[in-house]
Amino acid sequence: MGNLEALGDAITGGFIGRALEPTAGEISDDGHTHEKSCLNCGAPLRGPFCAECGQRAHVHRSVRGFMQDFLQGMLNFEGKFWHTLPMLAWRPGEMTRRYIAGERARFISPVALYLFTVFAMFAALNFTGTLGSAHSNVNLQGGLKTDIADEQAAIAKLQAQRAAAVAAGQDLAAIERKIAKKQANIADDRNALNGNSLTNAGGVDDAPNWIRPFIKHAQENPQLVSARVQDAASKYSWLLIPLSVPFMWLLFPFRRRYNTYDHMVFVTYSLSFMMMLVVAGSLLIELGLPSLASLLFFVPPFHMYRQLRGAYELGRFSAVMRTMALVTFAFAAAGMFLAAAAAIGMS
Repeated sequence: MGNLEALGDAITGGFIGRALEPTAGEISDDGHTHEKSCLNCGAPLRGPFCAECGQRAHVHRSVRGFMQDFLQGMLNFEGKFWHTLPMLAWRPGEMTRRYIAGERARFISPVALYLFTVFAMFAALNFTGTLGSAHSNVNLQGGLKTDIADEQAAIAKLQAQRAAAVAAGQDLAAIERKIAKKQANIADDRNALNGNSLTNAGGVDDAPNWIRPFIKHAQENPQLVSARVQDAASKYSWLLIPLSVPFMWLLFPFRRRYNTYDHMVFVTYSLSFMMMLVVAGSLLIELGLPSLASLLFFVPPFHMYRQLRGAYELGRFSAVMRTMALVTFAFAAAGMFLAAAAAIGMS
């Protein structure tokens, strides 16, 4: 009996609520609910977004809305993708300056863009086979075999010359040195073909003690080491940012107007663009356009110049000088990162 009374009270309450707010909880023809209070925190609604938690006032429950969310998730928040990429490509300095100044809602944050481009770069490199070692190993072995054949043919000619020199009573010292050199080259190529060139050539013995275990490990299983180095490079790609920021300090040692945060935003946006270039280059190579891909090598200095000049409001001469220094610093930071990734992957 009590259950029936409770059920009756619930039904009565529902009718009263429907009478007071006839559209509450309903889904209209546009696929959205129409509420007076936020469905997330319950705060009263006074506009298209909740003033307390920021959620949209009217949520959707439609397939079209789901697909819109899917596309927005891929393109990162309602058109930010299309605001950010063109400016990053052509007006990177202005975009960096505007983001630092506080225009955060218009552009993708540097961290979000960086994570996206890291994922896209490694996905493209793996898709195109650039990071694959099998194809490279085949090409290397084929080249070594060709070199050995060429050296053997050269030795045969030298031996014929030596026989002629012996018959003529000429000095054989020069010919003997050439033959010995060719034979040494063949030995080195065969060692490399067998995967033990460093051991046989004394590379491990000449290396410092702390690095010898890494070299031996790489010799024993080069494919596994390569995969581990790639994995370390992807996992620790964020290291490029702290490795690069100190070089930015060196570019602006006496400008207190720019702090570490400004340099981090600059570096992160710049690295994101460089990774997009790697993606574009790998795809061009996959499409059979290596000459066009090689032209992308000249883009980074130009992009650095435009970003430096716009972000830090530099004159042309000052931007050019700092660009030349930044290119050098970029190679240094990349070298330190690759060394760190190799050490982590080979450990």
